[in-house]
Amino acid sequence: MKQSRREFIKTIGYGSAALSYPTLFSSYNGIKPPNILFIMSDDHAEQAISCYNDKLVQTPHIDRIAREGVRFTNSFVTNSICAPSRAAILTGKYSHLNGLRDNRDEFDGSQLTFPKLLQKAGYFTSMIGKWHLKTTPTGFDDWKILIGQGEYYNPRIVDNGEQKKLTGYTTDLLTDIAIDTLDNRDTDKPFCMMMHHKAPHRNWMPNGKYLGAINGKDIPLPETLFDDYKNRPAAEAADMRINDMFLSFDLKLQPGFYDHETGTGGSTNDFAANAVENWKKTYESLTSEQRKTWDNYYLPINEEYKSANLSGKELTEWKYRRYMEDYLSCILSVDESVGRMLDYLDKNGLAENTIVVYTSDQGFYLGEHGWYDKRFMYEESLGMPLLMRYPRAVKGGQVSEKMALNIDFGPTFLEYAGLQVPEEMQGTSLRPVLKSTDPEWRDSIYYHYYEYPHGWHRVKKHYGIRTEKYKLIHFYDDIDEWELYNLEKDPHELQNVYNDPSYQQIRTDLKNQLIALQKKYKEKPDIIRLSEM
Repeated sequence: MKQSRREFIKTIGYGSAALSYPTLFSSYNGIKPPNILFIMSDDHAEQAISCYNDKLVQTPHIDRIAREGVRFTNSFVTNSICAPSRAAILTGKYSHLNGLRDNRDEFDGSQLTFPKLLQKAGYFTSMIGKWHLKTTPTGFDDWKILIGQGEYYNPRIVDNGEQKKLTGYTTDLLTDIAIDTLDNRDTDKPFCMMMHHKAPHRNWMPNGKYLGAINGKDIPLPETLFDDYKNRPAAEAADMRINDMFLSFDLKLQPGFYDHETGTGGSTNDFAANAVENWKKTYESLTSEQRKTWDNYYLPINEEYKSANLSGKELTEWKYRRYMEDYLSCILSVDESVGRMLDYLDKNGLAENTIVVYTSDQGFYLGEHGWYDKRFMYEESLGMPLLMRYPRAVKGGQVSEKMALNIDFGPTFLEYAGLQVPEEMQGTSLRPVLKSTDPEWRDSIYYHYYEYPHGWHRVKKHYGIRTEKYKLIHFYDDIDEWELYNLEKDPHELQNVYNDPSYQQIRTDLKNQLIALQKKYKEKPDIIRLSEM
């Protein structure tokens, strides 16, 4: 009887430092482990991917992954903010266990991660692009990462410990680096590449060739752009509204084209007071050629704003359109990058045995509730796009409604590689979902956000549970507020029915389920402040 890869690895002693790659992968049944290409963008909302929603922008290359693989419609982040999401993905554990709860924390690189396990088992592992975890990457044979958030143009990178300055558009440069890394890898080994884009993170600076590509497109206003936050005090307190955007840093207006900076920019720190200076430095970092292209496009917009003399709702709508034109234009470059990577796999005979994943580190608000950014447990930032293709083992054209979490990625890759998933990883391999139309699976997910009051946007600490039909959220710390939504009747999450007597039993049931999830995921009881049942 033929052995499975996992059985074979167990037989020869998985994890032994003495095992070489040929011993581990070349001596059983001719089964080759899959390559892994994990592409993640930053703040890419589902509603800005055309296989999810074709009303805003066309993303044919990203859509190809869905067409040839699986599109998940209920994929969620466990903590909707950049660094914590990345730590959860690497470790397969919630923030309270991996130690990175908000963007102030540093990642403990000594802990177990899925790239370390793949590397130990003989994979060539690489990390390209946005790292954002403050410590040196571990578990990678090759790493070339952006410094901090990274720049859209002419980025500084750290290349295996050596700092370098590059010239060009960052999305294009990262794609060049990724392809060069694959060209120069040890082809006797399977590879796992984590390719992480900066785009479309704030402040949304498109590639010069895509400036104006979205202009003239009918971009509908979100139904909740002018949300009044009734009966939702935590939402009302947040500082991430479209009208809070800076005219300078966010919307690219130059001094002299407006009388004073508007909004707060979503921060209580010095950046809010220095938005104009920050934009000046960003603009001056462009090369003369880049600046010429930039000015040809943006100076007419500056003139338009100056002559329009906007205020009130008209100003909000103008800011929204400017935001969307830049945001969506950044996505065009990300989509082009995905196309280049897929073409590379095709041309080099790698497509059939390579798992390709496209996702984002979390969702994002594109004007819904009047917002940009993320953080809240509401659908637009809780949900993250997830597309997966593996031609050798996964049937194409699937749409899965099963609930996926970002802590599931590592276990999924490990299982497909034939490796044991460590007990400390809290995620679950998605392989059963990809193999069966009706596997036993989770029917609820747990979420916890921590970054308050020290972070941006004044989003209160909160945790909660989401089921297929309902969502229960508890905001705590300097506030004690509960919210309950019937997602079937109220998909925009505008009607908080927590105090509605007709939902009393549902409320109690959800709290019991919430407590069970907290116990399951080993959430410390001193963090939780459940009100009386």
